[in-house]
Amino acid sequence: MKPYLTALLMLTGIFASAQQHPVTITMKCPSDFTPCESDQNQRNLLIERTVNGTTEQIGLFETTGCTYTYNGNLSPGMYSLTVSGVAYETAKTTFEVTGQTKDMGVEVRLSQKTNNLNEVTIFGSRKQFVKIESDKTTVRVRENGMLNSGSSLDAVRRLPGVVKGPGGNLSLNGKGVRIYIDGVPSILSGTDLENYLATLPANAIEKVELIYNPGAAYDANSSGSVINIVTSSKKMKGINASFNINYNFNKYQKPSPQVLLNGKQGDLSWQTMIGYNYIEGENRNKTVSEFTSFNPPKILDNDNKVVMTFRNFYWRTGTNYKINEKSNLLFNYNLNLGNDRFVETQSTVADGIDFKSNGLVKKPSTNNELSLQYKLKIDTIGTSLDVTAYSNLLRQDRGREAMAIENGTGSFDNSDANFKIDNYYLKYDFTFPFKNDLSLSTGGKYNMVKVSDLGRYNFESPTDDIFGSGQFGSLIDFDYKENNLAFYGEVRKKYKKFNFTAGLRFEDYRVERAASTIADKIEFNNTNFFPSVTLMYSLNDQMNITSSYSRRISQPGYFMLDPNSSNIFNKYNTSEGNATLEPIFFNNYELKFSAFDYVQVGANYMDIRDNTQFIISAKENELVSNREFISIEKTEIFNAYMNFPIPLDYFLKGKEEFAKRMSTIDKMNYIFVNLNYGKMMTKGYSSGFRNHGLITYGAQSQIQLPWGITNNMNYFIMPKGIYEIYRIDKPIQQFDISFNKDFMDKKLKLGLHCFDVFNANEVNAFVKGSNVNTHFYEKQDSRTFRISLTWNFGNQKLQKENTDINIDKTNQGGGMLK
Repeated sequence: MKPYLTALLMLTGIFASAQQHPVTITMKCPSDFTPCESDQNQRNLLIERTVNGTTEQIGLFETTGCTYTYNGNLSPGMYSLTVSGVAYETAKTTFEVTGQTKDMGVEVRLSQKTNNLNEVTIFGSRKQFVKIESDKTTVRVRENGMLNSGSSLDAVRRLPGVVKGPGGNLSLNGKGVRIYIDGVPSILSGTDLENYLATLPANAIEKVELIYNPGAAYDANSSGSVINIVTSSKKMKGINASFNINYNFNKYQKPSPQVLLNGKQGDLSWQTMIGYNYIEGENRNKTVSEFTSFNPPKILDNDNKVVMTFRNFYWRTGTNYKINEKSNLLFNYNLNLGNDRFVETQSTVADGIDFKSNGLVKKPSTNNELSLQYKLKIDTIGTSLDVTAYSNLLRQDRGREAMAIENGTGSFDNSDANFKIDNYYLKYDFTFPFKNDLSLSTGGKYNMVKVSDLGRYNFESPTDDIFGSGQFGSLIDFDYKENNLAFYGEVRKKYKKFNFTAGLRFEDYRVERAASTIADKIEFNNTNFFPSVTLMYSLNDQMNITSSYSRRISQPGYFMLDPNSSNIFNKYNTSEGNATLEPIFFNNYELKFSAFDYVQVGANYMDIRDNTQFIISAKENELVSNREFISIEKTEIFNAYMNFPIPLDYFLKGKEEFAKRMSTIDKMNYIFVNLNYGKMMTKGYSSGFRNHGLITYGAQSQIQLPWGITNNMNYFIMPKGIYEIYRIDKPIQQFDISFNKDFMDKKLKLGLHCFDVFNANEVNAFVKGSNVNTHFYEKQDSRTFRISLTWNFGNQKLQKENTDINIDKTNQGGGMLK
C-alpha cells in the first residue's frame, strides 16, 4: 500500500505545480427552432485542447437548456467546444484562453437535425431506454412503466438477455452473473439475495448496467458478467417528495406503499426513501423420484405447497456534501427489517408410505448497510481519486414447527437457526489520463466476510434423523471466514480506429469453512493473477467489433455451503448445502459486433474448472431425495446471442414521421428482440442427455395508444430441450402487459399491469442424480394484477448547479473509465 500512497502524493504535487489558473466559461448554445426559456432538450458539451497537433479532452458534460457554466483550472492555449444532441446537428467553435483570462463567454448556434435512417439512434439520449455499447448494455428503469412498478427482482428478471434457469441461477447472455448495487458487489446469495432484491422497489432504480465481460477494476469474484443496479440520486432545490403505492392482487391482495423525499440546501443534497412491503404468494413443488439403487426401482411422489408472507420495512437514505469545487463526500445508510413467514403443507406417497405434514416457518431479519465515499477531482483532464468504505450486517432467525402423520402415527419436529453475516471493505480507485489517448487506472481493496449459522434440531423419534448426523436434539454449526486483498492496474489506449484495454488484477483469498457435519475445517488459500484484455475496432462512428478475454474466480456462496441454509421439506425430501465445494475458475472469451447503440450480435465461450450445479441425489438404498450443489470437474459453455430493435414507426408511420420521433423517444413505437443459443458440455458428470443446445427467445415492446397511454409488453420463452444439465419437458414462458398514463403535467402517474397473463410460467424438468432420477414441477402464483400510483409534489425541476462533482472519466482508449 505504501508505494501507492507515495505515487499518489507525488502526482498530486505535480498537478499542484502545473501552470494553470481558474477560469469561468459561460457557454451558450441556443437552437434556431426552440426559445431558450422553454428549451429542455439535452445537450452534450465537449471541451478539448490542441497542443502541437495533439488533442486532449478537458471535460465532457451533459446539460439541459441553453446555458452551461464551467469552472476549472486551464492552461493558456487554444480550445474547442463541440455541442451535440439528439435534436441538433453537431456544432463546433474554438476559443482562446490567455494568462489574463478569468471570465469569458462562448456561443454556439444549434440547428435542427435532419435524420437519415443510417444516421440516427433508435433510442434517444436522455430517455434512452436501452443503449448497447461495446462493453455493456444500459437499461433505464425509472421511465419504463413495465419495469418500474414492481421490485428490483421483477425488473432484473425482465432485462434483455437475463434468464433464470431451472436450478434457480440467473444468467446474462448465457453467463453467470454477480449482482452489484451502486457499484457495490452484494455479499448475499441464494434466497437471501432474491428476498433483498424483492424488497428494493424498482422505482428507486435509475438504470441497470449489464456488463458482459468486466475488466480488472471489478472483483475477480464475478464469474462471467455483472448486473449493476444504479439507484436514483435526484437532487432538487428545496424539499420535494413523491408517494408511490403498488396494490397487488390475485388470490392474495396486499398493498405496498412508499414515500420518497429528496432535496438540496446549499452544498448538501439528500434523499430518503421509506416504504413497507406486504406481499403474499404461494409456491407449489412436486417431484416424482425414481430410486435406482433398489431392484426393482422404487417410486416416491412428493407434493409440497408453501404459502409465503413477506412483510418488510425499508429505509434508504443518502447525502452528498460538496466540500469544494473539486471534492465531495457521499454517505449512504440502508435499513431493512423483515418479518417473513411460510406455511407448509407436504405429502409423500409410495408403496407402504403415506406421509403428511404441516409446518410453520418464521423468519425475522435485520439488515444494515453503511457506505462512505470520498471523490476528488484532481484536475480538469479527468484525473480523479475515489475512496470507499463499506459495511453490511445481516441478522436473521429461522424457526420451524411441524406436525406429521405417517401411516396413522403422529410425530413432530422443531428447529431454529441463528444466521449472521458481517462484511467490511475499504477500496480506492485512481484514474490518470495521459496525452495521446492513453489512460491508466489503478486501485486496491481489502474485504472481510464472516458468516455463521447455528441450527438447533429437536426430533421426537430417532427415525427422523434426516441429516444423517446420528445426533438428536443437537446442533449443526456452520462458520465461514474470508479475507481478500486485491490490487489492479488497467491501461487504455486509442490508436486510430483501435481501442485497446489491458488489465491485471491480483487477488489473495484466505477462506476457512467449518461445519459440524464435516470432520475437519476446510481452508482455501488462493493467490492468483487475473488478466483481462479487450480490443475494439471501430468500423465507423456507429459500428464496432469487440473481442475480449478475462480470467475469473467464483467463491461458492454461503447458501451453497451451509448445511442449515436451505428448506427441509420432509423426512423423504431434504435440502442442504455442501461445505466441500471447490472455488470455480473461469476463462471467458467473447467476440461481439454492435451498431447504432441498439444492435448487438455476439458469441462467448467459457472454459470452467469445478463448476457448481444444483442436482437431486440419494444415498444408496435410501428413500430420501437430497437437493444439493456439486462441483463438476470441467465444463465448456458456448453461447451465441442477438439483440436488435424493430422500429415500428418506420414501417407504420413512414420515414419522415420516424425521423421526427427520434428526439422524443418516449413517444416511439418499437419491439426489442433478444435471442440466445446456449450449449453446455461437461466432464466428470453425465447428465444422461445429448445436448444439442437450446435457443431462448425474448421481446419487449412499447406501443403508443390514444389519450396519451403507453403500452409495454414483455414475452419470454424457453422451449423444450436441454438447458445446462436439465431436460426441459415443457416450455417455460411468461407474457406481461402494462398500461401507463401521466396526469397533471406528469405529477400523477397511473399504471395497470398484468404479469404472466396466461399463467404459463412453470418448470417441468428432469434431472439425473446419484441413485435417483427426478421429474420435478414448480409453479409459483406468478399471474398477478397490479395497480401502481405515483404522485410527485414539490419542485420538480432539477437544479442545474447541484452538489455533484463531475469526475469526468476521459473517453480514451476504449470507453469510460471505471
